[in-house]
Amino acid sequence: MESTKDLKRPGIIPNNLGISKWPWWAIMLILSGLGVVYVILTSQNYNDTFMFLTQGVYTTLRITFFSYIIAATIGLLTGLARVSKNPILYNLATLYVEVIRGVPLVVLLLYIAFAFFPVFVTVVQGFGNWGLSFAPNNNTFQSLTDFTIRVIPMEGRAIIALAFGYGAYEAEVFRAGIQAIGKGQMEAARSLGMTYIQAMRFIILPQAVRQVLPPLGNDFIACLKDSSLATVLAVNELTQLGRLRRASTFRVLETFNMVAFLYLSMTLLLSAGVRWIERKLKIED
Repeated sequence: MESTKDLKRPGIIPNNLGISKWPWWAIMLILSGLGVVYVILTSQNYNDTFMFLTQGVYTTLRITFFSYIIAATIGLLTGLARVSKNPILYNLATLYVEVIRGVPLVVLLLYIAFAFFPVFVTVVQGFGNWGLSFAPNNNTFQSLTDFTIRVIPMEGRAIIALAFGYGAYEAEVFRAGIQAIGKGQMEAARSLGMTYIQAMRFIILPQAVRQVLPPLGNDFIACLKDSSLATVLAVNELTQLGRLRRASTFRVLETFNMVAFLYLSMTLLLSAGVRWIERKLKIED
């Protein structure tokens, strides 16, 4: 007769979950995070560094959020152009994607901040002077003439540069998502009397966006990390404040330990959100 000890009890946690199958990486991260929090609470140097870097976290998140919203919009429009049968739209979109993806992001930041925007300001001032030649007392043209490069902050230039850089990558994500939808669905929509735009809006894009949400989330995390490149423009984001803290206190270890901890905390939280979205989509499928 089988003893009670040998009987298997059903439960949520399987009985064969050995110690080798534990998520040791997560346990180590949690313990390390708790250790860093303890050091922040007990060490004055770490506490002061943490408080100094807090504003940089807000700036980093602001740059990441606005640049990625613009990048996703650019990517969607460019991705639609990449699958368009219009040769002009297709070639312009392909040119943009190939050029931007072939230039390092830090070079793109420097180019847009110190080459593109000065030229843009010159064009705006020229248009204002041209308008004043026809309407000397027009306030709009006068304001364009008075427009200077100092009006555009470095943070805004960093946002635009990151948006243009990531827009090229998001364009390929959207293109792949659209092409993953079967051609028969577009043909069926057109046979029902829908125009190409209507079919894209109501049939193809809703399914494509569902497909590309996980890679979009991963690119958002990458954009968060690449926002540190704004330090080359002296924007007071997290990395730049870390450099300033190190230069003023000469406490290199404490400063960059905190910088790395804050970046890791943000990316881990976002990664958890991306994995939750992926599980949610699988469950709904």
